[in-house]
Amino acid sequence: MDNKKILIIAHGHPDVHKGGAELAAYQLFQEYEAQGLNVMFLARSEEPPHGGAAFSIRNKPNELLFHTRQDDDFMFSNIRTRYIWSELRDLLARFKPDVVHFHHFFLMGIETLLEVRKTLPDVKIVFTLHEYLAICHRNGLMVKNKTNALCSKASPRDCHGCFPEKSPADFFMREMYIKRAFSVVDTFISPSHFLKQRYKAWGLEESSIHVIENGIAKIDEKGVKAKQHEELIHLAYFGQINSYKGLDVLLNSLLLLDRKDRKRFVLDIHGANLEHQPKRFQNEIFENLEKLKGTVFLHGAYQNADLPSLLDSAHWAVVPSIWWENSPIVIQEAFRSGVPVIASNIGGMAEKVVHEVNGLHFSVGKVMSLKNSLLRLIHEPDLYSKCCEGITAPLTIADSAKQNLALY
Repeated sequence: MDNKKILIIAHGHPDVHKGGAELAAYQLFQEYEAQGLNVMFLARSEEPPHGGAAFSIRNKPNELLFHTRQDDDFMFSNIRTRYIWSELRDLLARFKPDVVHFHHFFLMGIETLLEVRKTLPDVKIVFTLHEYLAICHRNGLMVKNKTNALCSKASPRDCHGCFPEKSPADFFMREMYIKRAFSVVDTFISPSHFLKQRYKAWGLEESSIHVIENGIAKIDEKGVKAKQHEELIHLAYFGQINSYKGLDVLLNSLLLLDRKDRKRFVLDIHGANLEHQPKRFQNEIFENLEKLKGTVFLHGAYQNADLPSLLDSAHWAVVPSIWWENSPIVIQEAFRSGVPVIASNIGGMAEKVVHEVNGLHFSVGKVMSLKNSLLRLIHEPDLYSKCCEGITAPLTIADSAKQNLALY
């Protein structure tokens, strides 16, 4: 790839949006730069255009913000802002990339894929699938709208059941519109085998989807060495605080413990956006935090670079999400620091965490199941050192970049 040009496109810049997909795209860009490759990063931005221009420089000339918006959240369309596509075409014609690697279409408009293909008929288009947004209108969660039951496969009729205001025909047309845009992609990348199978069931060719994990930055070699429990077992939760991440399940499981057993635990919660959640959910979390005062500590938002130090005191990381997840970066972060993980037994979580090898599974959304897992930490002290020893180092960004370049 020494003489090739690479354009990486993301739906946000990690300086502004802290999502895992944005971070994965940007870190890949930085790794390519470090290798001396000719690479450009293009991130969609909500910031107002500078002088009405479609693009602006973020940090350096090969790091651009794309000032566009998604007009139709159902079809992911930006038809009404097509007046700026000419500037996108001009950028593509000037840079002339050999590979365009999309890490999303959300907020930019899915027609961006079609514009790249029209402008550069011979370019290699690669697309990393980060979740199920193309399949599921409910924010890509694949969770039933009324019952919060897990959804295994989308269909126009079932989707109409979740969103009665949209007809089955609307959902059929939505699927066809997205698949039309996806038809110009040469190859897809999935960070987990589970996600790949979901898109295969949805209709993508299995042979077109390659599994490559999102790499993670290396830190000073710590080795996997169990920390002493002493009297307290330190649990850590990282991530957004919303009703799909399962923090309420974790808090309720602690509340079910006998007071004597509960005193064996300390839970540190690192996460933000609770204030943006429905009032009922906020009230439940705050009430449980009050009941668990002295056991649970809410620390608020954190920077990704802070994770190694925040994990220093943790014995176990807990990932209790009630939706399928894909490849939660917190699991890789925990394993990098030698911390075993307690996770829901579904989706990418169950794929990354091997039960009783590098962590524990519990039944998704089941408070009693998680409570029983916590009791095992007390009554089976050897389980901790066993799971620590079972951890293998996660894929590094350099290794992930090597696999991506080979695919290009």
